[in-house]
Amino acid sequence: MGVIEIAPTIRKLGIAASLIRCSWKACTENGKDVLREAAETVKGALTLAELRNHRNVRAYRNIMWRLGIDPTKVRPSSEALARRVLRGKGVRSIVPAVDACNAASMTTLVVISVFDASRVRPPLTLRFARKGEVFRDFSGRERVLGGREIVLTDSEGKILHLYPYRDSASAAVNEYTHEVIAVAYGAPGMDLGSLLKALTSFKEYLTRLCDAVSCSEVEVFR
Repeated sequence: MGVIEIAPTIRKLGIAASLIRCSWKACTENGKDVLREAAETVKGALTLAELRNHRNVRAYRNIMWRLGIDPTKVRPSSEALARRVLRGKGVRSIVPAVDACNAASMTTLVVISVFDASRVRPPLTLRFARKGEVFRDFSGRERVLGGREIVLTDSEGKILHLYPYRDSASAAVNEYTHEVIAVAYGAPGMDLGSLLKALTSFKEYLTRLCDAVSCSEVEVFR
């Protein structure tokens, strides 16, 4: 199992992370029903007005303000998913592992990433970006980082995630992926149990969509 090293400067902020590694033989179901079910769960639990005051949403928003990111313009990815379904829009099915990630993230309101394990070189590190580092998103657009951003990188320095709202394309899951690393990100004031719950939920959704799923225990790093 891989590990996540939390840089001292990030640890001082009170940011933790958790990790699970899962593999499977084949996926026989697409994630449309799982995403629809998760959307109904969100709509049954919250309104748009209540969403912004949810403890996890508040925790992410607070740390984003401290990092110089306006969370009313750039949403934490978990909030963005929940906000979408509360506005009556669906979440597009991509591949089962990503669908399981999105379903778990929107229902727990915890930011989760999922990476193709074959394209990641542990250990992972959660740290402040270095000035001049380049982040590439799924569309191929590049952003030069200024040094205030928090990033998740692998041992080769590959940026995997721009905390707490966007994954890079560098280790994206596709239809040929059979093993993933999923990471849940905390924020100051969040209960560590939320991270455990988020990745346990991811595992449960993945097990519904794929055959012979085998996962490690969830491990929390702080």
